[in-house]
Amino acid sequence: METKRTTVYSRQELTRLLDPASIAVIGASTRAGSFGERVLHNLRHYSGRFYPVNARYEKIGDLKCYPNVRDLPEVVDCAVVTAAREAVEEIVLDCVKAGVGGIIIFASGYSETGKEDRIAQQQRLAAIARESGVRIVGPNCIGVVNARLDSRITFMDITPIPQPTAQAIGVISQSGALGMALAQGVVRGLSVSHVMTSGNSCDVDMADYMNYLVDDPSCSAIACVFEGSSTPERLLLAAENAWKADKPVVIFKMASGEQGAQAAMSHTGSLAGSHASYKAMFKRAGAVVVDDYEALMETAAFFAKAPAPKARGVAVVAASGGAAIMCADRAEEVGVPMPQPADGVREILEQHIPEFGSSRNPCDVTAAVLSNPESLGACAGALLGDPQYGILVSPMTYGSEASAKRPLVYNELAKQHGKMSAVVWQTEWQDGPGVVDANQADRVALFRSMPACFSALAAWHWREDKRARGAQTVAPTPADVVAKAKALIKASGGRTLTEREAKDVLTLYNVPVVGETLAQSADEAVAAAVRHGLPAVLKVESPDLPHKTEAGVIRLNLKTPEEVRAGYEAVMANAHKVSPPPHINGVLVQPMVPQGVEIVIGATNDPLFGPMIVVGLGGVLVEVLKDSALAPAPVTATEAMDMLNSLKGVKLLQGFRGMAAVDMDKLAQVISDVSRFAADHRDSVAELDVNPLICAGDRITAVDALIIPIGASGGH
Repeated sequence: METKRTTVYSRQELTRLLDPASIAVIGASTRAGSFGERVLHNLRHYSGRFYPVNARYEKIGDLKCYPNVRDLPEVVDCAVVTAAREAVEEIVLDCVKAGVGGIIIFASGYSETGKEDRIAQQQRLAAIARESGVRIVGPNCIGVVNARLDSRITFMDITPIPQPTAQAIGVISQSGALGMALAQGVVRGLSVSHVMTSGNSCDVDMADYMNYLVDDPSCSAIACVFEGSSTPERLLLAAENAWKADKPVVIFKMASGEQGAQAAMSHTGSLAGSHASYKAMFKRAGAVVVDDYEALMETAAFFAKAPAPKARGVAVVAASGGAAIMCADRAEEVGVPMPQPADGVREILEQHIPEFGSSRNPCDVTAAVLSNPESLGACAGALLGDPQYGILVSPMTYGSEASAKRPLVYNELAKQHGKMSAVVWQTEWQDGPGVVDANQADRVALFRSMPACFSALAAWHWREDKRARGAQTVAPTPADVVAKAKALIKASGGRTLTEREAKDVLTLYNVPVVGETLAQSADEAVAAAVRHGLPAVLKVESPDLPHKTEAGVIRLNLKTPEEVRAGYEAVMANAHKVSPPPHINGVLVQPMVPQGVEIVIGATNDPLFGPMIVVGLGGVLVEVLKDSALAPAPVTATEAMDMLNSLKGVKLLQGFRGMAAVDMDKLAQVISDVSRFAADHRDSVAELDVNPLICAGDRITAVDALIIPIGASGGH
């Protein structure tokens, strides 16, 4: 069985392929519309040397045509194979013998078909690459573009891509069509350094492309269209390398739903994986994830231009009150602060804004700007000069020659103050006056939607926080604790642990759990309830009843000995109704934990990423509201705090409507401890559930827990 690659190719290993001084077009043709003809056409402006290869021609146009790649006057850096699938393998072997640096294969019909013989053909190409060291892109790809060389190694009728500027974006995409489509952003002023499509990735893939661009001086940010991978840890490794180099990576992960994941499998032969897990892993690596394809390029363009934020505050200046309100709404939605201007700044604003406008933030200069064009610039300058603002956002609600000048004014002011500006293009005249100038400006980012703009600003702040925080690690668990927990899990004999057994394990990891006694009779239950303190909770303990509520074997808030006795009889009766008859250890007697905010902490073993920790509002709310946060285990207490703060229901923890505020630091530490357990026992535990964890003030208590060993009957 083929061993999966765990490393990424270095820039040096890919330089001949992706930055070639010479190219061979194998299968070059004069037939209009053929791949061989299209590639030759696209290479006519290439700055290096290129050679047609096809035994059927002596010349193609003014170019001499060679019968075989081994007959060329030099050993070329890159060979592009435009031939049909049936001829590809022999051509690739010829290229290897000739010593070419890398090969690009367009032909399709390989593993994406799902047919065993075609999968085998692709595996043979992979083996050739592995054994020869010659790097291969494809098969089933559209090609690669290097704007600096004007090497358009593709059969597509590609939009010409100008020389990259200092704010150029490197585009990498598993989908060739989407990658080339993104590159068409150049027509509205975006700068692109590379377009790299990977197709089926028998050898070179997204991770290798990303790692190559990390050290490419012509690329200031990386935009990635990603479907899935059978070795996602390699993409994470490349993203981590980008993080170390402080080169922003922006990822759009498609195949977020079940149908999308199936389509990804048939489209590229990739494993889409859990969408939430991918997002969590990318975030851990420092990549910015966008939810919409349409936001990818403008977010990448923002990060290619933006310096580190000098301040958190966002200032908004608009000629439309409605647009100003939209800014405030979106800022609040994503947690971006919009503080009010300092008194001196407000005085300047009031000098330029009519009384029916607003000198607050957001600042509405009103339509009066038409009769006083200087007012917008004066207000923008005053706001950018306020040290509490790191960026100026201005909605452009109407396209005109007059409004087209505004982004250039913002650009100069932003450069003057060492800050950033953003324009939200709200007119439906998508390519109206000013678009190209705004995109080409050094310190202006143009967004086509308000959500994309403010999400990018939130990511800007998040990225800066992560960088300032530095690398964080979780202290390892003492070996004796790991061994004790392992022994308790093993003692279950491979079955799902009972609640009591699960809590005994978690106690080793400092997880606070409710006290309890296992009773074998109603009398024992009453005595234990009195001893623990009434009111009491009763739960039948059975390894065959992991979901006790559904079985009717729980009784809550039993206030008297008589209620405890009646409750014991009731839960036992219900347990005996279950078919097949469960093995019953007895009845757990616990004190009734007073009300508080219920939190659930769970962990699962993702097939691609290993243990993932999830935190959400407990009880049924986590399922009904879908309000949860996911991260790869283990997490530090700081990361756990970030997870809590990302919940929509975080206000419940902060003292909502007179409730005591939960000790968030203590709760974050408990989450970190549970995640440490999940990471320590990834090889033996399939699933973990602490639900609920009842939180009130500094009282945090786990009242139920579930641990499912790998391979357990009834395991998930």
